[in-house]
Amino acid sequence: MVFKNLNVILPENKSVALLGKNGAGKSTLLRIIGGIDFADSGQVITNKSISWPVALSGGFQGSLTARQNIRFVARLYMQSEQQVQQIVDFVEDFAEIGRYFDMPIKNYSSGMRSRIGFGLSMAFNFDYYLLDEAGAVGDASFRKKSQALLDELKASSNLIMVSHDLNDLTRNCDVAFLVRAGHAEYFDNMQDAVEVYKAHAQ
Repeated sequence: MVFKNLNVILPENKSVALLGKNGAGKSTLLRIIGGIDFADSGQVITNKSISWPVALSGGFQGSLTARQNIRFVARLYMQSEQQVQQIVDFVEDFAEIGRYFDMPIKNYSSGMRSRIGFGLSMAFNFDYYLLDEAGAVGDASFRKKSQALLDELKASSNLIMVSHDLNDLTRNCDVAFLVRAGHAEYFDNMQDAVEVYKAHAQ
């Protein structure tokens, strides 16, 4: 059992960090919020739109190209071919993988998959984006580009973020939950949360 009688309220219009040791349940909690996993009892109540969890590995069909995978996802969410094509164009431009965009994803490096997965998720408009170890990805230049996109998104949306990079969490999040021993302790100050986390991790 990862959580027992967990009851938390996420503050509105705040980006939220989920802190905790490996195995504490951060990713599980993120997946429950995103509707990928379901608790044995209880429910998630929200009137906001929430992205699927954005993880570095992605959930792509390996035998299809990036273009084909992206078109498949876009057609689930978009109503017109023009909107679908806008999503494809955005991800192709953002990922910067050149001719590999039209090659099977099973041949991609993990970094290329990360670029596609991150770009695809950012191409849609959500109230909350769920990021699982997928803040700013890739080499230094691409990380800068990814962070710039996150900064732009935060003007109108919020993040719920899991990362072992405390700098990423501090830069991108306003408040935090420290997940441990089946509970989630709320902090309205990121620096306080980081200090308690560091002390607990030792």
